[in-house]
Amino acid sequence: MKSNFSMAKKEKFYVVWQGKKPGIYTKWKDCKAMIDGYAGAQYKSFLSFAEAKTAFNKDYNDVKGSSKKKRVLSDIEKQKYGEPNLYSIAVDAASSGNPGIMEYRGVDTQTQKQLFHQGPFKQGTNNIGEFLALVHGLAFLKKNKSDRIIYSDSRIAIGWVKKKKCNTKLTESARNKDVYDLVRRAEHWLKANTYTTVIVKWETKAWGEIPADFGRK
Repeated sequence: MKSNFSMAKKEKFYVVWQGKKPGIYTKWKDCKAMIDGYAGAQYKSFLSFAEAKTAFNKDYNDVKGSSKKKRVLSDIEKQKYGEPNLYSIAVDAASSGNPGIMEYRGVDTQTQKQLFHQGPFKQGTNNIGEFLALVHGLAFLKKNKSDRIIYSDSRIAIGWVKKKKCNTKLTESARNKDVYDLVRRAEHWLKANTYTTVIVKWETKAWGEIPADFGRK
């Protein structure tokens, strides 16, 4: 007879980001029902609920292919990244679900004092929050005539800011109208303003979580 322990070891959790009903499922047949016939379905399996929950709160593109544990960098490897510039601000976002309740903020990198915070909003995505946080940070630094740099740990958001376009696939609705209003304001600001602020990728694997992180991992 197989023990309950041996059966539990084989248990998996399935995250559906894009499907008939996004969520976390404990059975493959339930996950399959959510993705069958759904164009552009996004899903992935995980070995623990905690891992699945953390992944669900992230963007699918940041998670796919990352089931292996991240290798810890050696001290020598970390040296090539140097140390973060503390004369800066750091921005980050958090989304409980993707889409889900979203918020973002900016902090002083050295002191971690919160400089601005928006949300929570009823519906948004982590990438939208990261984009809005970056633009808010740029406007904040320009308004205060500051020459500090700005850190973000989102390559996607940095790319969107450079293109002056929030390239989200989230469908606009009454539930997220306030978020979309902010997105349009942010895009307008980028097109109407120039700035000298340097945007830098926060190297999480070398420096740990970005100081603006909401600590929900």
